Amino acid sequence: MDLKQYFYESADVKKNFIDNVDNQITLEKIIQALITCFEWWNKVLIAWNGWSAADTQHFTTELMGRYKKERDPLPAIALTTDTSFITAVANDYDFDVIFARQIKWLGKPWDVFIAISTSGNSKNLIKTIEKCREKGIITISLLGKGWGEMKWKFDYELIVPSDNTPRIQECQETIFHTICEEIDNHFPATWK
Repeated sequence: MDLKQYFYESADVKKNFIDNVDNQITLEKIIQALITCFEWWNKVLIAWNGWSAADTQHFTTELMGRYKKERDPLPAIALTTDTSFITAVANDYDFDVIFARQIKWLGKPWDVFIAISTSGNSKNLIKTIEKCREKGIITISLLGKGWGEMKWKFDYELIVPSDNTPRIQECQETIFHTICEEIDNHFPATWK
């Protein structure tokens, strides 16, 4: 058993991701889009399926609570947290619309929707993208190497160069933390 291999794999995926100039440019654009969203008093809505749904809560908590410094909370909603709503809609309608129905009510023009998927084939995220387009919501995706059906459907897309799900997720978490760090750097430390 070589435990180091997991750490080296994770580090390699992250290095390969950020060494890609297109990813650097897109990440900078995403950070600016999120800063603009918050400056215009808009909000971020985030969705991810399965075990990783908890990561949407992690990311929104970094924005609403704090990342490193004390600053005012920034409006962010994890669309994965309302279990009553999700199970009711999945039961009464279809699991494919659990996020799109939330976007229909909660989303407004110039909000930002972030969809995260390792496969790029999540039907409920694809339906949500369509609803975002109708409402004038900016869309961002974080996908794995396989891209899937979600590729080319977003305003901004970041592709993690791996087909190994845990390594993709680890890189996506580093992307979140990078975004939070830059947002922290932009907004003043004002919370008391």
